Amino acid sequence: LVSVLSSAIIVYRLPWTWKCSKLLMKFIHAGLNTIAMILAIVSMVAVFEYHNARNIPNMYSLHSWIGLTAVIFYSLQLFLGFAVFLLPFAPVTLRAALMPIHVYSGLTIFATVIATALMGITEKLIFSLKNPAYSASPPEATFVNCLGLLLVIYGALILWMASRPHWKRPPEENVKVLRPIGGTPEGTEVESTMTDGSNADKSDLRVTSEAARKQNLKFDEAGQRSTM
Repeated sequence: LVSVLSSAIIVYRLPWTWKCSKLLMKFIHAGLNTIAMILAIVSMVAVFEYHNARNIPNMYSLHSWIGLTAVIFYSLQLFLGFAVFLLPFAPVTLRAALMPIHVYSGLTIFATVIATALMGITEKLIFSLKNPAYSASPPEATFVNCLGLLLVIYGALILWMASRPHWKRPPEENVKVLRPIGGTPEGTEVESTMTDGSNADKSDLRVTSEAARKQNLKFDEAGQRSTM
């Protein structure tokens, strides 16, 4: 969940993906989140079956409470992401209103997953290391503690990439996606067919094309660009 979810978060933030179609990136983003959700469900089923087979109580620790909460909210996040941002039925105004919530909740869930993993490995060490005990700092404890530090560093790096404005997908690339397939930049195709027209008509056409371009850019920045 940590690795696949982090890949889904930063898929828009990788510069070599900025030239790809926005729709393609949306499908990749949704696919990675779906894979992470399936793996999370499989792992939770395995945990409950293991506890039941060993007569271990379920859902008694803070690790289990926060972990289950993260999976539940992640499933809601995935459902709303499909319904609002992937399917073409939601209006632009609704996407623009939900985009900040979508981004914030995605980053919050990722941070919660990191915290859950840290609590889980600590809990496992306390229960498993008996002789020598965890407090004696055996090699296993040192190794897992280093793993926990790497998780914190990795999570901080992902959150930093997702929150920096200069890592965002450039809006100019998004405008290209709005252009029809095989089309030319706004204004050039129509203007080329008006070589016999007056300068005033050409000037009006340029103003209209520029206004349309700005409107598309505004809509895209408001409702289409996403981190999650």
